[in-house]
Amino acid sequence: MRILVAGSTGVIGRQLMPLLTSAGHEAVGMVRRPAAAGRHVVADALQPDQVRAAVETVRPDAVVNLLTAIPARINPAKLARDMAMTNRLRTEGARNLLDAARQAGTKRVISEGLAYAYAPGTGLADEDAPLWARGPAQFQPVVAALRELEDRTAREHGLVLRFGHLYGPGTAFARDGSFTADVAAGKVPLVGGGNATFSFTHTRDAAMAVLAGLDKDIAGTLNIVDDEPAPLHEWLPVLAGLLGAKRPKPAPAWLARTMVGSYGVAFMNQLRGADNTRARLALDWRPGYRSWRDGFPAELNH
Repeated sequence: MRILVAGSTGVIGRQLMPLLTSAGHEAVGMVRRPAAAGRHVVADALQPDQVRAAVETVRPDAVVNLLTAIPARINPAKLARDMAMTNRLRTEGARNLLDAARQAGTKRVISEGLAYAYAPGTGLADEDAPLWARGPAQFQPVVAALRELEDRTAREHGLVLRFGHLYGPGTAFARDGSFTADVAAGKVPLVGGGNATFSFTHTRDAAMAVLAGLDKDIAGTLNIVDDEPAPLHEWLPVLAGLLGAKRPKPAPAWLARTMVGSYGVAFMNQLRGADNTRARLALDWRPGYRSWRDGFPAELNH
């Protein structure tokens, strides 16, 4: 199968490209600038003529949309600003890419979504749970862009893989990542009790899910997360311990809100974990790291 990967140089794309090749597929990356290695086509996802030319050149059997432009460090109080380009890629970029793919006769589309954009609720969220459309003001544009991306993918009978909080090489949770650095420096307190439930996904497990979904006639959305969602107050002290840092100190929500905004407080107290049962059944997929308890040490100690 010839596969065009838009966003092939991102944290998931870098894991996916060699997997595709080793599985016998012909993998072509779509990049904004000429890449140093690997087969690629050059196109700015926000320029429809460039995207159309790239897709026509490749004539892919499948398109994988991993388009994002997430900064290495995000200010929760300025989330809408920091995610503005990613929101455009999830709306304008996805429109350009999927329109071109349809015109070229592409049969399979897989898009990258989020498994931590569910509205707060009891228990773990399955794929039918509503997204947090009326959440904190800084988060609303992110969710609106995700909903448009998912709707557009659905119209192509495509599959959206909703990934959890990504960790692995190049992520904020990597040994040299921004979040890891803040935890090591004692800059991440337990705000308001730290009651948000996190579902994590290693970048290689995310790539393996993409690979598993390429040859299956499955549409809709699937949560691609590990088997052990955990509250922030449980996993953050473990992460600090792995880094040799002091145990995170508690901080009242009212005080933290002045520094990280309403989304920053919600991020630490209201996020809902996701259930991966459907992905296990539909894709015959299993996370290589069943838990962050195994994945964090493996990543931070090598």
